[in-house]
Amino acid sequence: MTCTAASDLRTIALTWPDLNQALGAPAQIGGFGRGLRGYLAAIEEHDVETAAAIRLLERDPAQIGQRPIPIRLEVYATMRTVEAALTECASVVAEHVQRAPIPTPAPRRAAHARTRAERVAWDDHARRVHAAQADAADPRRWRWTGTAPSAQYAALWLLGRVTAAHGPFRPIAPAQQQHVTAVAADARRRIERVLDTGDETAALSRPCPRMIHMVFPCGGTITVHGGAGTSPLAHCDRCGGIWTELGAAA
Repeated sequence: MTCTAASDLRTIALTWPDLNQALGAPAQIGGFGRGLRGYLAAIEEHDVETAAAIRLLERDPAQIGQRPIPIRLEVYATMRTVEAALTECASVVAEHVQRAPIPTPAPRRAAHARTRAERVAWDDHARRVHAAQADAADPRRWRWTGTAPSAQYAALWLLGRVTAAHGPFRPIAPAQQQHVTAVAADARRRIERVLDTGDETAALSRPCPRMIHMVFPCGGTITVHGGAGTSPLAHCDRCGGIWTELGAAA
């Protein structure tokens, strides 16, 4: 479970720049090799509502002033959802695993150390004050006010907790481990879905058009497998027909 959560969190942190890039890029709708969802979109009808919503973000060309760059609403919504889920998860986990700062020693009245024992006591007090201040300011602690940390920061902070990285933390408990695993898996699936890079399977609504004995169409269900960096491959469950990047293979 820990390995799964760690892998998902690393994927989130590494692919976040791709989301930023995709935010202002036009959707890629094409053929094989462009992701399963893009391939299906080329076969099925396009999402008219999403296209209309994106157009609403653009100003009338006749208006005076600089026009804002249109963004892809699906990507934006995914980024905000993932960011909120990760920061909320990190806050919950921090309540259970983050150790309270070392108490700062009470201030001592200024005085001149007259003996070696007094100098040792003053030096020890100074060391304890410094240690308490450094522990409270440890940058590995989860803390923020105002603007929430980025999803990348939250993912990497959670990665540190599930991999037992050093810091002012107690070992993560099974309940928190399960929570992180669920949140990370959902976030990764959302990112892969919007970037069209996930390993998915989908059935087409259009039946198989292959002719059986040159008389009548097959009509079987075509299932498309693709994603995860591979070219989609379509397969008919009735006649066994296969379609690849180069067309019909069997």
